[in-house]
Amino acid sequence: MSARKGQQPAATSGRQARWAAIRQAPRAIVLGLLILSVLGVFGLRLWNMQLVRGEYYRERATRQSTRAITVPAARGIVYDSNGVPLVRNVPSFNVLVVPAYLPDEEDEAEDVLIRLAVLLGMPYATGGTTDSGDEPSPGLRELVEAAGFTYRPVMVKRGVDRETALVVAQQALLLPGVSVEVESVREYPYGSLVSQVLGYTLPIPEESEEEYVALGYDPATDRIGSAGIEATYEDNLRGQKGQQIVEEDVLGRVIRVVAALAEPVPGDNVYLTLDLELQAFVEEALRQAMEQPSVNSPRGASIVMRPGTGEILSMVSLPTYDNNLFTQGISALDWDRLATDVHRPLLNHAISDLLPPGSTFKIVLAAGALQEGVLTPRTRLACPGEIIIPNRYYPNDPGQAQSFYCWNKSGHGWLDVVGGIAHSCDVFFYKTGGGFEETGFEGLGVSRIAEYARLFGFGEPTGVELPAEVDGLVPTADWKRLTYSESWSTGDTYNLSIGQGFLTVTPLQLLNAVNVVANEGALYRPRIVHHVTDAEGDVTLPFEPEIVRTLPISLENWSLIQQGMEGAVTYGTSQRTQIEGLRIAGKTGTAQFCDDIMCGVGFQQPEHAWFAAYASREEVEEPEVSVVVFLYNGGEGSVVAVPVAHDILEHYFGLDAVDEGDEATS
Repeated sequence: MSARKGQQPAATSGRQARWAAIRQAPRAIVLGLLILSVLGVFGLRLWNMQLVRGEYYRERATRQSTRAITVPAARGIVYDSNGVPLVRNVPSFNVLVVPAYLPDEEDEAEDVLIRLAVLLGMPYATGGTTDSGDEPSPGLRELVEAAGFTYRPVMVKRGVDRETALVVAQQALLLPGVSVEVESVREYPYGSLVSQVLGYTLPIPEESEEEYVALGYDPATDRIGSAGIEATYEDNLRGQKGQQIVEEDVLGRVIRVVAALAEPVPGDNVYLTLDLELQAFVEEALRQAMEQPSVNSPRGASIVMRPGTGEILSMVSLPTYDNNLFTQGISALDWDRLATDVHRPLLNHAISDLLPPGSTFKIVLAAGALQEGVLTPRTRLACPGEIIIPNRYYPNDPGQAQSFYCWNKSGHGWLDVVGGIAHSCDVFFYKTGGGFEETGFEGLGVSRIAEYARLFGFGEPTGVELPAEVDGLVPTADWKRLTYSESWSTGDTYNLSIGQGFLTVTPLQLLNAVNVVANEGALYRPRIVHHVTDAEGDVTLPFEPEIVRTLPISLENWSLIQQGMEGAVTYGTSQRTQIEGLRIAGKTGTAQFCDDIMCGVGFQQPEHAWFAAYASREEVEEPEVSVVVFLYNGGEGSVVAVPVAHDILEHYFGLDAVDEGDEATS
């Protein structure tokens, strides 16, 4: 049977297929050999990586997935004398970026940073200038680019609110290289009430980074005490960081803790001598006095102490500030407000204000004059209300003479040292300090006045555990010659004798000098920290009263000065201090001044108001408490400062509660 037209026989088709297969066989063989060769290379490579160099690559993989991190230590707490915490550690959220974990593609990395900038409400890139003309803060891109390619986290925003931090954390898959860190920051629940004592913490300044890195700090995240107790006790409060090895995924997120190399050690706790309740009362009493329409004082300070130990129970400085402003970074507006205030609210005026003490200084002059024999218990000096010093260059020209007045223009008559202190007679102390040529009376003189002033603690820091304490100034003839190229005059001695002229002190120095009288010669170092404990409560730094020196003045002379100060309260210039049931000894001061804020004309100068005192219950011999009150441009100390001290002492001894109870009953 013959094949159909156009159709090949089956045998012919089979032969063609076999020939085609034979022609393709070398290609298949080559392809197979090629595949076998590739598999062989892969096998050899795998054998080399897993067996020959397996240990090397395992170590390298481990290094890439694990890293050492520091574990912050909880900062110690500061308490008042009754155990009330004055500061808390609260969580704060920070957002960090690890540049090495950002996507490799530039566009993808940019998308991550733009998304993050939107979530954080911060600029992606810096552009233009601020409204004030200042250079703007760097944008998110600049912060990351400045760090370069690094596995070290870069802080891009500190103090993010909780809701934003949660959103960032939830979008971790969309934000590779971005993480949220929880750190502990300080919160001050009593704010401005104790800010001058506590201070605040700040990031490490750039110029000090090397110094703090050597001490184990991380400038990128750590904060340091920058004022008050936070600064003085930084080494105690900071604690010791721990260290861990953690494993991370490809996005830089911690999977697990591989090893804890060192556990963090919490900082020590600091217990102050400060009584928070008394502090609040003293501040309110001082503030009310300053705000009286007849006073309108812009600045003031008040301190309450235990004379026999040097413990500071209250230290108030006004105006003040809220230290919580520094916790998350103070705004430019708030900083400008604090920095430009002429009465310097950031300054602790109790230890950093240089002020003329006025008549409160007369107790120092009396002590020196009695001990040096210039005065005796029987010495009596006349006060006619005014004395005149002839001009040394024109002794016969009355027009060139200089008059010195007593605050009581009609004079006090004849006074002994007790009466001179009680009535705060200026003429009595002019003569005691500078002498009176008309009667041939030799005064103590500038050199010995300066010597006793220094013995009382003036002219040097008291040593209280607070930064920025100033020395004050005790002038001498040599000092004036070197400073002003002028000779010392009798008029200078007269001014110094009543706490005027060049003499400057701090409120704390003045109160400590009054404590010397109360202690009959013992000058204690003021203390505002009672003790320090570790996290377990064990005392690491106990309280030990420290006597700086004992003044070489006889008990008889101390008794005369004490009688004068008690007389000031019972019949002299401080009678408004009287409180039934208490023995109070005090000294007023009204100090004329002229500074860079205000100044008068001629003899009409503005006046600071001072009062300092110590007190005890009538049946107790040893003084229990002392107080100083200062009001800038407050006027007369007997009128303005004395009532504040009266209220403070009444409250301290619990007698104001009795008065309130009597009023309620009536």
